[in-house]
Amino acid sequence: MQLTGIHHLTAVSATIRENYRFYTGTLGMRLVKRSVNQDDVSAYHLFYADAVGTPGTDLTFFDWKMPRERRGSHSIVRTHLRVSGAASLDWWARRFTELKVPGASVAERDGRLTLDFEDPEGQRLSLLDDGGLGDAPTPWDRSPVPAEHQVRGLGPIVLSVTALRGTDAVLTRVMGLHPIRQYAHPEYAEHAVHVYGMGAGGPHAELHVAVQPDLAPARLGAGGVHHVAFRTPNEAEYHQWRERLESHGVPNSGEVDRYYFRSLYFREPAGVLFEIATDGPGFAVDEDPARLGDSVALPPFLEPRRESILAGLEPIT
Repeated sequence: MQLTGIHHLTAVSATIRENYRFYTGTLGMRLVKRSVNQDDVSAYHLFYADAVGTPGTDLTFFDWKMPRERRGSHSIVRTHLRVSGAASLDWWARRFTELKVPGASVAERDGRLTLDFEDPEGQRLSLLDDGGLGDAPTPWDRSPVPAEHQVRGLGPIVLSVTALRGTDAVLTRVMGLHPIRQYAHPEYAEHAVHVYGMGAGGPHAELHVAVQPDLAPARLGAGGVHHVAFRTPNEAEYHQWRERLESHGVPNSGEVDRYYFRSLYFREPAGVLFEIATDGPGFAVDEDPARLGDSVALPPFLEPRRESILAGLEPIT
C-alpha cells in the first residue's frame, strides 16, 4: 500500500473570473470541472487540468471572497507545475514577459531547471522541467499553448514548518513517504529543504519540506493554498488508509465521497491539511468528455438544490 504521487492541490481565489482567464488563457489549462464546494455551495470549486482531468494534473480553486493570504509557515508555500524540457521553460519565460506575468528567470534548483512566477493573486508557482517523468498527460487541443509546451501536471509541493520532527514522523511512519535528499534554497535562509518521495518517485511524487523556525504562521486567504491531496489508486487501498490513520491515532474526517473521487482528510502536526484521494471514478462520470467544464456539474446529492445553488453563483465568463 503506497501513495503514488500528488493527486491535486486546492487553493483560494477571491477573483474567480480573473482566475479562470489566467489558468485557461495564460497557462492554457483546461477547466475540466465547474462545480461547487460541497461543504459551501455558495462557492465555485473549479478544476484545471489536462484535457481529460488525469489524476495528478488538477490544480483546483475555491471561490472565496477573502483578503490576500498572510504568508508564513505552517502552510504550503510553493506549487510546482511540470513541463517537458529546457526549451519549454524558455518558451514560457518569453510568454510571461510578453503577458507581464510576475516571475523570475529560469534557474537550476535541486538539480532541476525551474521558472518561478505568481498568479494574479500572488499564489507562488513554479514551472519545472520534469525530465519526462510522471504519467503522460492528454494535451488539450483548444489550449492557447502548443501541445509540446503545455503543463504536464503537478510537480513537487513545498510546505513550510517551524520544526521538522512531528511532520517527518507522520510523513514516514504513517504515510510511508521516504526521505530522499536535502537541498539549499535562499528563500528559506540557512535551513535545508527536505525532500520526501512516494511510490516510484519522480517530481510528480515529491513533497518538499522547508524548516523555518522563526517564521510566524500563515493566515489563509486569496492566493494561499487550502490543502494538498495524495493519490491512492483504488478504493480497496483507500479503505486501508482510513484504517491506517486510525491505527496510528491520527484524527481524520473519515471516508468522504466526493463523487468524482473518494477522500480522507487529516492535518499533519504543523496544521497543514492533507487529503488522500482515489484516482477514480473521474470527471467523466457525469459529463461527456468533450464537454467537461462547460456547465456547472453537481454531485447527485446536490442536484435537488440546483436552481438555488446556481442562483448564488456569478458567471465566470
